[in-house]
Amino acid sequence: MARTLVMGILNLTPDSFSDGGRFATPDEAIEEARRLIAEGADIIDVGGESTRPGAHPVPEDVELERVLPVVERLALDPRIRISIDTMKPRVAAACLEAGATLVNDVSGLADPDMARVAAAAGAGVVIMHMRGTPQTMRQFAVYRDVMREVIEELRPRVERAREAGIREIYVDPGIGFAKTPAQSFEVLRRLGELRELGCPILIGPSRKSFLGVLPGMEEIGERLEGTIAAAVIGAMNGASVIRVHDVRPVRKALSVVDAVRGELWTRSS
Repeated sequence: MARTLVMGILNLTPDSFSDGGRFATPDEAIEEARRLIAEGADIIDVGGESTRPGAHPVPEDVELERVLPVVERLALDPRIRISIDTMKPRVAAACLEAGATLVNDVSGLADPDMARVAAAAGAGVVIMHMRGTPQTMRQFAVYRDVMREVIEELRPRVERAREAGIREIYVDPGIGFAKTPAQSFEVLRRLGELRELGCPILIGPSRKSFLGVLPGMEEIGERLEGTIAAAVIGAMNGASVIRVHDVRPVRKALSVVDAVRGELWTRSS
């Protein structure tokens, strides 16, 4: 992609690590989505279940009650491409029918039905790497070679999506998911190795705890500059989509990356 895309985060949860409870009603959520689009978001990622470390699962009906009314209303605006952030095939199916066109599955298609649901709707998928669940993932952050193991664990999930007939597949190495801060930094540094899977790369570094180990970024509200730096490094190392809360500053920073990469392509052509 000549232009790095920005996925704006719209969490409709009371317990997300950064913005839980901010958008408790559909009206508030719609207003936030329109703000993110105005700031330069290409995709709005709607989620109704927190996946922060230690978060508890949400019943399907509760998740649907949170996300479906918002997806239905967002789908009325042709400017907005909607992604549904869910691990549950039934939630994904309802939101795809309502107008979403992308499924962001942090479990990496762990439920085989998810690939079938997405394929039947002609939707794209984001396949993220995670070991365990949000409740248990910290104990699985043990690797001999983190990037090589991420690639090899994503490979069969990508094949599952292709075999189901999904044509638009993104891979996400899962920064902060079953990874220590040091491992997350290594993944970011070696991000380009993911290209061997033959899919565009998505990363989600926004405000995450791996940034919090650095001086001055201990608090979540102090991580904007770190998020921007991670987004720029990710884009330079091969990411096609960056998932963030703070769309406007990240979009501006990525415009510089895109200009530099465009100049490099012009010189080499």
